Amino acid sequence: MHDIAIVGAGIVGLATARALLEAAPRTKITILDKEAKIGQHQTGHNSGVIHSGIYYKPGSYKARLTVEGAQLMREFVKSRGLKTEPIGKVIVATTPAELPRLQTLYERGTANGVAGLEMIEPSRLKELEPHAVALRAIWSPATGIVDYSDVAETFARELTDAGAVIRTGAAVHAIARRSDGVTIQTAKGEVAARRLINCAGLYSDVVARMAGAEPNVRIIPFRGEYYFVKPERRFLVQKLIYPVPDPEFPFLGVHFTRTVHGDVEAGPNAVLAFAREGYRFGTVRPGEFAQTLSFPGFWRMARKYWRTGAYEVYRSLSKGAFVRALQKLVPDVTEADVIPGGAGVRAQAVAPDGSLVDDFRIVTAADAIHVLNAPSPAATASLAIGRYISSVAVEAFR
Repeated sequence: MHDIAIVGAGIVGLATARALLEAAPRTKITILDKEAKIGQHQTGHNSGVIHSGIYYKPGSYKARLTVEGAQLMREFVKSRGLKTEPIGKVIVATTPAELPRLQTLYERGTANGVAGLEMIEPSRLKELEPHAVALRAIWSPATGIVDYSDVAETFARELTDAGAVIRTGAAVHAIARRSDGVTIQTAKGEVAARRLINCAGLYSDVVARMAGAEPNVRIIPFRGEYYFVKPERRFLVQKLIYPVPDPEFPFLGVHFTRTVHGDVEAGPNAVLAFAREGYRFGTVRPGEFAQTLSFPGFWRMARKYWRTGAYEVYRSLSKGAFVRALQKLVPDVTEADVIPGGAGVRAQAVAPDGSLVDDFRIVTAADAIHVLNAPSPAATASLAIGRYISSVAVEAFR
């Protein structure tokens, strides 16, 4: 029997296993994932940014764990020789209405202890990003880039060397409690463990219910679609260029991101997906979509955000609309400059009242811990999240 079974071999699940073994090296851990390889969903479908912690409300889990996690991530990738770059980011206010929100972001970032933040004028912005426009901007030199798939693979190698067992192709079908722990039925047979940690991402609420918990949220999948800037036009973006986000919506808006592989990505939008792994517009899983439609919180959310949602769908279907959003940041970009890229799906927890859960949400029981909301910046914060879950496990699991 294993001491702990972790469901989900994404970056959060792997970081959690790593932290548990640091705290208690003799712990017997197995990590279960339904895919043939680790990190195939949110870990492998993001823009690769090491966020600095500007956006998040001071005192929240996101604020604390992102600032701590960013430092841990920078130290980790440097110590392992992984490709990374402290490229820096500008957040640009392009209309007078955005200026107060920009000031609020600056104050949040300062309160959160983000190093090196500056409020800059257009002249300074032109030095950093010659093709960007703004009335004012925030310069965040601490923001970096990395490939989180490389990070996850490094975690996995080190975990295996430390004695952890990673079982891929092991989709979880059922979980049953027993007197001394839990029995997990998987596609590769039965797994017995004394305790369970649920890091299942897009299926975290499903796994929680299998384990007998009532998470009181529903994961609603939102697809984020990207374009690539053509190689000959990459000079338009020197660093990372972000808009001022809508404070009512936990998404950052379409932006420009350079990657460690030399690409420049533009996006993502935020479109309701018709499947939890709906990476394409035409991907529909009727059963999963029916679960979304049957959740009262979905309809309350839809009533509140229907205008925003309709625009996101329009922008998904119209390249011109997508590019017009990008032109607010970099006017020189044109439709001819971008080509379709990839997509990711964000596991967004929605409460019964229709509110989009903004902070990380981790629920504990005597024999289980459920990570029910860990979207971006969870990859940045993963090492800190892992340490936090490990500390919770020590207390909850004794």
